[in-house]
Amino acid sequence: MDSSPEAGMRPILVTGAAGSVGAVGRTVVQALRRRGFQVRALVRHDDDRAQALCATGAEVVLGDLTCARDVADALDGCGRMYFGMAVSAQYLLAAVTTAAVARDYGRLETFVNMSQLTVSEMDATSGSDSHQHRQQWLVEQVLDWSGLPVVQVRPTVFMENPLFKTVFSSIAEDGVIRWPFGKAKTSPIAAGDVASAVEGILADPTGHVGRTYELTGPRSQDVTALAAEFSGALHRTVRYIDVPLQEWLDNDLAALELPAHVLQHISTMARLHLAGRYDRQADGMAEITGRAAGGVAEFAHKNPGLFTR
Repeated sequence: MDSSPEAGMRPILVTGAAGSVGAVGRTVVQALRRRGFQVRALVRHDDDRAQALCATGAEVVLGDLTCARDVADALDGCGRMYFGMAVSAQYLLAAVTTAAVARDYGRLETFVNMSQLTVSEMDATSGSDSHQHRQQWLVEQVLDWSGLPVVQVRPTVFMENPLFKTVFSSIAEDGVIRWPFGKAKTSPIAAGDVASAVEGILADPTGHVGRTYELTGPRSQDVTALAAEFSGALHRTVRYIDVPLQEWLDNDLAALELPAHVLQHISTMARLHLAGRYDRQADGMAEITGRAAGGVAEFAHKNPGLFTR
């Protein structure tokens, strides 16, 4: 008798499977396939990333998360699902559409939602938040009301976030971190660690449904300490230069030429960092996977090309 996961359960639906920044969905698909699970990957376009998912043995389907018919077709026959989507002005529409379809479907064992740690500090009248954070807070409320078997995953800032992209390029260029954060602390996490947590929940949802997991890096530290950690990992001196917030927004961040919705989100994240709102430490990663997340030194070791010209 075949006792493999592939033989014994319905497919797992992974949305955002061809995403670029952090690629959590893609990494989850690859990891679940290595463990023998049937995976259906929902992507927006049939491109090289979709073909790479096909090569893992995943079933790749094309669809738009804002279209209920596409979501229903993708979900049909699945037993578990992960909802993740890039920062987008259409995030709220896509997430609520997906939740409504999943509730009508009524056959899910678990619905893992990718949220964000900042929403834990928000309420119905919170101000000074990004439009993206506001949408993510609203989606958590909708999922709480839906009756779905939800697991909320709230990571802090990703190391792959554009906020860090400006830092990696300046480290590669002249060995400095130019940020407007003063002595504020942060605890970034690598997308690969977040994907490991999502994978663990999807592989065995027992005990996770109804839980909210906050994921951070192994320590919260100021940028001077981050620079010292990068220095040790890269075997060269990395310095921190504090710059005025508006100067950083006008020069370093503007140079990335981000879409307006993303720019507003990242700009707000920078302001929240300066205000000390990312000085957070949580144990969700260890609760799910049995290990702490890696730090910036480990990230630098795994991605040396990001730190060289």
